[in-house]
Amino acid sequence: MTALARELAARFGASAVQVAQPRGEVTLEVPASDWLSVCAELRDAFGFDTFIDLCGVDYLGYGEDEWDTEGVTSEGFSRGVEGQGPGRFAWGQRPMHQVEEPVAMLPDERPSRRFAVVAHLLSIARNQRLRVRCFAPDDGLPVVASITSVWPGANWFEREAFDLFGIIFEGHPDLRRILTDYGFVGHPFRKDFPLIGNVEVRYDEEKQRVVYEPVTSVEPRVGVARVIRHDARLAVAEAERSSRILSREVRR
Repeated sequence: MTALARELAARFGASAVQVAQPRGEVTLEVPASDWLSVCAELRDAFGFDTFIDLCGVDYLGYGEDEWDTEGVTSEGFSRGVEGQGPGRFAWGQRPMHQVEEPVAMLPDERPSRRFAVVAHLLSIARNQRLRVRCFAPDDGLPVVASITSVWPGANWFEREAFDLFGIIFEGHPDLRRILTDYGFVGHPFRKDFPLIGNVEVRYDEEKQRVVYEPVTSVEPRVGVARVIRHDARLAVAEAERSSRILSREVRR
């Protein structure tokens, strides 16, 4: 455990501190009720005077993938496309998975803590970095305190998290959308928001203006998490190449 991790554990408890090895990255997990006060203490008592970044996180479907990595052959990989995973569904539907007995579709289980806010901090004097995470207590209406009073630079970052994830920052001086259009419905970075969107835009020659219509011509797209896989084809090719070279040497 690093010196910073030991200091944080002594103040906030060992269960609140996580250290990612081998990089030694320190994460402090904070209850939503203490989010603002802990951030102020990190600035004043621990020297984290520089705000670097803030983002929202949706943990729906966290740890899942759509690739079958078992039984890989020289023919390649098989893709286990079953059910309606994140992105594989239309507007108004929910992520679902396939079950064998009976053959049916069941809604995916929702995580007990779905939405989180993550801030990255820097202490220039101590040359240390810290990741601070807070889970919103209510998934239906995720609300956490704004930290703009501690670091004013968090203003636009919180607006972005509100726009894309629907996380409300209580006490923010001007909480409104920053990236999507003025009549946009929903929050596009949520995992249950279809990747095709809910409306499509086109220019209407008769009306001489841009019109918004329900999605009709776009097929659902799928974003597949990166999965480390073992490809046997490279090893087979190398073995065949070595065998050919050895055969030529023997004939000589």
